[in-house]
This record gives sequence, structure tokens and C-alpha cells, in this order.
Amino acid sequence: MELHFLDRLQKAGKNKQLNTIIQKIEMNASNNYKDAAQAGLREFQETLRKLEAAGKLNGQQKSYYEERLAAFQEQMQKFTHKDQKPTWV
Repeated sequence: MELHFLDRLQKAGKNKQLNTIIQKIEMNASNNYKDAAQAGLREFQETLRKLEAAGKLNGQQKSYYEERLAAFQEQMQKFTHKDQKPTWV
């Protein structure tokens, strides 16, 4: 039964490698690990470009992941340490 579910996910056009990176970015961002989230964004962008260049993404996948990339880039613009309050004060 689980294999059938995984088959459907593959057919839905998801890329496991990119989805794993997305999960890391979201986890780090939600935990306020700004540097790790930004590093994940760089990894996501690099991996996306490599997969596109290798022709491993179809048009729908490319659109979906490009939108995710743009959303993360916008979100990361607001990630700075200047607003972070020291916890020891």
C-alpha cells in the first residue's frame, strides 16, 4: 500500500531532493536559525539550477520550484540579526 502512495507522489511531479531541502529551510526558518535557513536557500537554488541544466525537471516542476525559490528569497530578505534581542539581558 505504501509503495502505491509513493508512486503517486512521484507521478505528481515532486522532486525528492528539492523537497528535502525545502523541509530543511522551513524547519530552520521556523526555529529562527537564520544562517542555516539562508544556507539552505543557497543549496536549494544551486540544486534547482543543476537539475534544470540536466533536464531533470518538467515544465510544471520548474514553475513550482521557481515559485518556491522566489518566495524563500523574499522571506530571507527580512532575515537579519540586527533585530535579534540578546537573551541574557
